[in-house]
Amino acid sequence: MKNIQFIENELSGLRSQLKNHALYKNLQEIEDIKLFMENHVFAVWDFMSLLKSLQNKLTNTQVPWTPAKHPNLAKFINEIVLCEETDVNELGEPKSHFEMYVDAMTAIHANTTQIHQFLSFIYAGNSVKVASEKVNLAQNITDFIQFTFSIIEANKPHEIAAAFTFGREDIIPDMFLSIIKENSTQKKSTYKLKYYLERHIELDGEEHGPISLQLINELCGNDSLKWEETLATAKASLEKRIQLWDTINTLILESKTVSHSL
Repeated sequence: MKNIQFIENELSGLRSQLKNHALYKNLQEIEDIKLFMENHVFAVWDFMSLLKSLQNKLTNTQVPWTPAKHPNLAKFINEIVLCEETDVNELGEPKSHFEMYVDAMTAIHANTTQIHQFLSFIYAGNSVKVASEKVNLAQNITDFIQFTFSIIEANKPHEIAAAFTFGREDIIPDMFLSIIKENSTQKKSTYKLKYYLERHIELDGEEHGPISLQLINELCGNDSLKWEETLATAKASLEKRIQLWDTINTLILESKTVSHSL
């Protein structure tokens, strides 16, 4: 796993930027969390397309079925899909993590209109680009989604796995939980969000994170070019994440300015 460690070391600077991003100190109230979720939900959504793309490439989803070429990789990805697409919510109902996130938004009275409109355009057969334009997404959010799909369309499983593994936000749940705990008067409305985040921490830290790293190791093997491309994709994914945080932070600051002026 020395190549994985090399990538981790190379990403330390970008991860430090994310960990110390100004956004976090500005997430102080439930209203800030609402605004964050209303924009971040698109990153939660496109994460699933990365995952399903990997499943399509590493398992056999076609009929007639034939055995997967690499059963170990198929097992890795199917284990992640099982939980991300069909986990159970706080009521024991099967739901994807994306749907749990949207339910949590509804519970805290965040605005879900834009994400529902976006999905309606996708259901209708529009491209991601067209759907983004129709709902008038902020440019950096559109750029984030377009970057995700450019990786998918490049059709290189190791690059898709790199974006999937290194581009996720592993420090966000802890920060969310601390804010929720401080808002004890809103326990009922934040229960779904708390459940989602605790489940996210449990799965990513104990299961999905290690599996994803094994997946990359298996996909790249001894191919030095694949390792170089994996690193480049990982860096680009984190840079896009930082740009996304920049956008959301600006929106939150603007919102605070408006509310204070009223």
